[in-house]
Amino acid sequence: MRTQLPLRPYDVVLIGGGIMSATLAMLIKHLEPSWSIAVYERLPEVGAEASAAWNNSGTGHAGLCELDYTTENPDGSIDIEPALELNEQFQLTRQLWASLVQSGVLRKPETFINPVPHMTLARGRQEVDFLRRRHETMSAHHLFANMRFSDDPEVIAEWAPLLTTGRGDSEPIAATRDITGSDVDFGELTGQLFHWLRWQDVEIHRSCEVRGLRRNNDGTWQLRVDWRTDNDRLTRKVDARFVFAGAGGWALKILQKAGIPEAQGYGLLPVSGRFLRCDNPEVVARHEAKVYGRAPAGAPSISMPHLDTRIVNGDRALLFGPYAGANPRLLKRGSLFDAPASLRPGNAGAIAGMLKSNSDLMRLLVTQVASTRKKQLAALRDFVPEARAEDWTLITAGQRAQIVKPDAERGGVLEFGTEVVAAQDGSIAAVLGATPGASTAPVILLEVLERCFPRYTRLWEPRLRELMPSLGQSLAKDPRLARQTQARTAEALGLAGRVVG
Repeated sequence: MRTQLPLRPYDVVLIGGGIMSATLAMLIKHLEPSWSIAVYERLPEVGAEASAAWNNSGTGHAGLCELDYTTENPDGSIDIEPALELNEQFQLTRQLWASLVQSGVLRKPETFINPVPHMTLARGRQEVDFLRRRHETMSAHHLFANMRFSDDPEVIAEWAPLLTTGRGDSEPIAATRDITGSDVDFGELTGQLFHWLRWQDVEIHRSCEVRGLRRNNDGTWQLRVDWRTDNDRLTRKVDARFVFAGAGGWALKILQKAGIPEAQGYGLLPVSGRFLRCDNPEVVARHEAKVYGRAPAGAPSISMPHLDTRIVNGDRALLFGPYAGANPRLLKRGSLFDAPASLRPGNAGAIAGMLKSNSDLMRLLVTQVASTRKKQLAALRDFVPEARAEDWTLITAGQRAQIVKPDAERGGVLEFGTEVVAAQDGSIAAVLGATPGASTAPVILLEVLERCFPRYTRLWEPRLRELMPSLGQSLAKDPRLARQTQARTAEALGLAGRVVG
């Protein structure tokens, strides 16, 4: 039986129960406590998709170890601007979390963030030379002053013994290491935020799905929400003056249902991810780092191979991967028809153009889907030469959806970042894309607030600075402010006393 429930207006409706919706709801409650907010999550639990601990690598992305944020210029110099920008963004994230710990919104910081050094591994003369020059440029800047470089296998063995044990001397290697890196359990963080939001009268509805979206005559939105109970299937139509979709690849479906012109032409390339996981205490104890290497040619940034220490519920494990692959689902627990159903006349050309100009990437994704256990272990042994097959189990991580946009020359281009798409009148917005995603959620959502509530900007600015004191200032240009900010957040998040040396 289908039951129709009465209308109920909300100031804000958030679609998706992940870190994006949780962070935005928390910000809005801090800025406008009287606003009514409802969250709709299609799964039985919040934070169970991309935000869940084992659906991502837990890297607190700060530009310390990811090679994709530094490039070589034609004159041989190294451009570190993207890494600087990312680091500044993560510093704002740390400030927000520190404020929430101090105010009691978040529990003990070790439940969701822990110090884990970030490393970059280079193999071969060309990569070693690049890494050396990269380190020279980065370590000269105060935001990366803690970064160390070595091409001495004995030093690297002290930093991360699994990388060197059993490795021959024929191939040069080098590594950088920054002890200010962190491992983050975004699933736990999401859960703690929603726990606090429930006490702030935010309605959090689970096992429900937004199936329809249309504009009301007064400019608000009406959503048709379906969900099942044990005995009934319910339908509720709810009105909202602002709608936000923070639902991974599902967000594109919401924008398409809304029919806003700003979403025209957007498409998505779903990319699955798998990791090898090790829980053997003897092996886990020999590695304390997140070590990134260079992604295969033509691969998306989320395919950078990395060997990660993970700390979840106080337990330690290691992850290696990702083994990215093609998968038509927009969510891990989505449908095989997700990607085909997202095709529209307005984005079909862009997707076709992207596929044509990224044929190497398509072959790589298909190859990795079909990769054998032997090939997966061979990739692992590039990082851990003496890895034993019996210590590592293949797990399926979360689904990522890379942005596809129209391009006049190529038809469509693939973008590897995160982007806010919003209606011109600010009544609906969504976040598309993947990494760095969760690590920079506060900055992404500040853009949502600025674009969708411009008349509140000046009113909200002092309140936002209560949460992120350096907001509006450049840590990259102010060494003293940067040092003070980093020390303060390290103290509040318990990172200073727990840094691994």
